Amino acid sequence: MAETFLLDIAQRVVEKIAHLSVEEARLAFNVQSHLRKLKETLSRIKALLLDAERQQHQNEKLHLSMWKLRDIFYDAEDVIDDFKCEALRKQVVNHPNITFKVRFLASCSLLLSFSIKMGHKIEVINQRLNELAIEWDNFNLGQGTDNRHVFNRETHSFVNSKDVIGRDVDKENIIDLLMKPSEGLDVPVIPIVGIGGIGKTTLTRLVYNDNRVNRHFPLKIWICVSEEFDLTRLLKLMIHSINKGEQCDDSTVEALQTCLRSLLSDKKFLLVLDDAWNENQARWIELRDLLRSMGGLSQSKIIVTTRSLKVASIMSSIRPYELKVLPHEDCLILFTKWAFNDGDDGQYPNLMRIGEEIVKKCKGVPLVVRTLGSLLFMKTDESDWISVRDNEIWKLEHAENEILPVLKLCYNHLPSHLQRCFAVMSLYKKDSIYYSDKVIQFWMANGLLEHSKQKQECVDVGGRYLNELLLRCLIQKETDYALGFTFKMHDLIHDLALDVSQKECKTVNSQSYVIDENVRHLSFCDDKLLKVPQDLKKLKNVRTKLPSSFYKLQSLQTLRMYGIPLMQLPVSVESLIELRYLEITIKAKHLKETWLRCWTSLQYLGLFECDNLECLPEGMQYLTSLRRLVLFGCPNLVSLPRSLKHLTKLEVLKISCCEKINLRMEPEEKEDKDLQLSLKTFSIRSLDVLTDLPQLLLEGSSSTLQQIQIENCDKFAVLPAWLQNLTSLHKLEIIECPRLLTLPGGMDHLTGLRQLRIRACPNLGRRCQKDGGSDWHKIAHIQEID
Repeated sequence: MAETFLLDIAQRVVEKIAHLSVEEARLAFNVQSHLRKLKETLSRIKALLLDAERQQHQNEKLHLSMWKLRDIFYDAEDVIDDFKCEALRKQVVNHPNITFKVRFLASCSLLLSFSIKMGHKIEVINQRLNELAIEWDNFNLGQGTDNRHVFNRETHSFVNSKDVIGRDVDKENIIDLLMKPSEGLDVPVIPIVGIGGIGKTTLTRLVYNDNRVNRHFPLKIWICVSEEFDLTRLLKLMIHSINKGEQCDDSTVEALQTCLRSLLSDKKFLLVLDDAWNENQARWIELRDLLRSMGGLSQSKIIVTTRSLKVASIMSSIRPYELKVLPHEDCLILFTKWAFNDGDDGQYPNLMRIGEEIVKKCKGVPLVVRTLGSLLFMKTDESDWISVRDNEIWKLEHAENEILPVLKLCYNHLPSHLQRCFAVMSLYKKDSIYYSDKVIQFWMANGLLEHSKQKQECVDVGGRYLNELLLRCLIQKETDYALGFTFKMHDLIHDLALDVSQKECKTVNSQSYVIDENVRHLSFCDDKLLKVPQDLKKLKNVRTKLPSSFYKLQSLQTLRMYGIPLMQLPVSVESLIELRYLEITIKAKHLKETWLRCWTSLQYLGLFECDNLECLPEGMQYLTSLRRLVLFGCPNLVSLPRSLKHLTKLEVLKISCCEKINLRMEPEEKEDKDLQLSLKTFSIRSLDVLTDLPQLLLEGSSSTLQQIQIENCDKFAVLPAWLQNLTSLHKLEIIECPRLLTLPGGMDHLTGLRQLRIRACPNLGRRCQKDGGSDWHKIAHIQEID
C-alpha cells in the first residue's frame, strides 16, 4: 500500500521546499531554479495521485509505476533534508559553546562543492520524474477527489442464532440496556464498539431478533450506515425499512422528513445504525434533532455499532459497550462448526490438534476463526492445515467476506499523516508492549509528526496521534506511567500494519534472506540473529540505522544508550544540537556542563545506572526545553542542583534507586518565593536516606502539580505542612514508608484531591484509627489504608 503514502510524502516535500529557513535558502541559492522545477512537478503529480490510487488495483503497470514514484519522492525528501543538515552543520561550526575540537571535526566534513552536488542531485530527480511522467501519460489519469474509501459494505438484520457462539452474556447485557428507562436522555443511544470482525453486527442481530425485544419495540428499523452518513440517504433507508412500498426516491429532504414523521409519530421504535463511521458531529445532530421532533423518542432506543470510540462519543453520552474478543474455548467450537460437518471432527484428532493451534493465532476474532474454518472445510489432508497454521493470514486466499478489506476500512479512514505513523509500527514485534513516549520519539525522528498550528511541542502532537489511534480501536491502552502509557496492538491489527507498510518497513530476523534495496526502515528483533546480514551494507536509503560517526548527525533527535556503560560521553556529542531525547549510562563522576550548553532542544534526559555519578552540573539551567528528567540506579548521587528551579518547562521528575540522595531544597532567595514552575508529576522510589521533599520545586509548581508518589523510602517520616499549598494535587500515593507517623493538618484544603492511597505504612495506619477527627479524615472517602 505504498500508494497511500505518496500524497503525504509529496505534500511534505512541497512544504519543505516552500519553508526553507533563511540559512537553508542561502545554501540553495544556486539551485533555486532546480528546486522550483521540482516543486512544480510534484504539485502537478499530486493532482493525479488520487485517481492513480483508485486505478492501480486494476492496472499492474500503474501499480509498479507508483512504487517507482515512491522512491523518487523519498530521494527528493532526502535531498531537501540535506540542506537542513548542512545548515545545522554550519551552526555547529559557529556555535559559541562548542569546543574547537568539535568545530574542527564538523568543518572537516564540509564539501566545497555543496551547491554543485545538490544541483546535480535535484537535476537527476527532475529527470527521473520527467521520464516517469511520459509513462503516466499512457494511463489517462485525471484529477480526482480525495475519496480513498472504496470498500462498500452492506449488512442485514437476519441471523441464525445457532451459528453464533459465545455471545450470550453480551446479548443479555445489551437487552438489559434496551429495557431500562432512558432516565431523561434526549436521545437514548447505545453504542457497541470493537475492532473489525469482532462480531458487533452479529451481536446486534441477536438482540434485534430476540422475542423480548420484538414485544418491547413494535417497530424496528435496521440501517447499514457504512461510510456515507448522508441525511437524505438515511431518511430513504429508514422509510423503506418501515414501508417498502413507499415511493420516495426522488423526494426532497423536506418531503422525506414529513413522510418519516407520519410513519414514526408517537411510536416506540428500535433503530439500529450499523457500521457507523461519521466523525462529523453536525451531521449526527441534524439526524438526532429530526428524530427528536417525531415525539416518543424517550421511549425508543437506538443501537449504534462502530469501530471508533470517537464516533461513539459523538453519538451518545453514555459509556459505550466495548465488545471483547471471544474466549479460546468458544473460538474452538466456532472453528469446528465451520471446518467440519456435524460430528466429523471426532474422526480427525490430528487435524483438531492443528486446528487448535490455528485458533490460537486468531486471537479471539470470530471473523478470522470463521474464515479460516470455512477455508479448511472438507479438506482432510494435514498439509493443508499445516500450511494455514504456518502462514500469514494475508497470504491466504480469502472467502467472499474478506478479512483484509474489513480491517482495512479502519486504515482507509485515517488521515494520511496517521496512516504513515500507523504503518511504521509494523517494525515492532507482535505481542509487544508499546511505550507511548518511545513510539512518539520514533515518529518524531522520522519526520512523521505534523507541525502544529497551535505551536504544540512535537511530543504533544505525537500524544494526540496516539489518542486518535486509541479512539479508533487500533491500539488498546494497558497502563499509565509517569512518561505516558503502555499499549498493545491486536495481532490482526499488526498484520494490517505489515500489509500497508510492505516495502516501506522490514523486520530483520534470522530468516530474512532477501531485503528490498529501497526499504526505508529496518528493525532487528530476533535473538537468534548472530550477525547483521551482509546485504544490509548495500542499503543506501535506510533512515533507521545508527552509523559509528554519529557525531555528524546534526539532525539526530533521539539517542538511547541505556545499558551501554560509557566511561564518558565523547566531546563530539556537543554537535548534536537537535537532540530531543537522551538516555545514557555513564561511569563518570560528573557530567560536563559544556554539553548542556549545546542541548537547548533536549526535552527528555534519562540517567540510568550511572554508578559513580555524584552530582548533576549546576548548568542544568541551559536545558531550557527539558520536560522530563528521570534518574534511576545512581547510588552515589547525593542531591539535585538548585539550577533546576530555572527549568520552567519541566513536567515530570522521577527518581528511583538512588540510595544516598536527599532532596532537601528550600527557598532561599527572594525570587524563590515567586517561582512559576510546571511540574505535573513527582515520583520517588527506593531512596534509602530521604527525609525531605524538594519544597523549592514542588511549591514552585503549586498550580500545576497533579500527582505525587512516594514509595519504599525507609527514613521518610513527615509530610511537610506546606503540602496543603499544592492546590492542583489530584493524586497522592505513599507506599512502604514504615516511619511515616502522621499526615499534616490542613489536608482538607486540598479540594482537588481525588485519590489518596496509603499502603504498607503500619505506624500511620494505627495512628489513623485513633485520630478519627483530624483534618485528613475529612477526605477519608478517597483513602485506602492497608
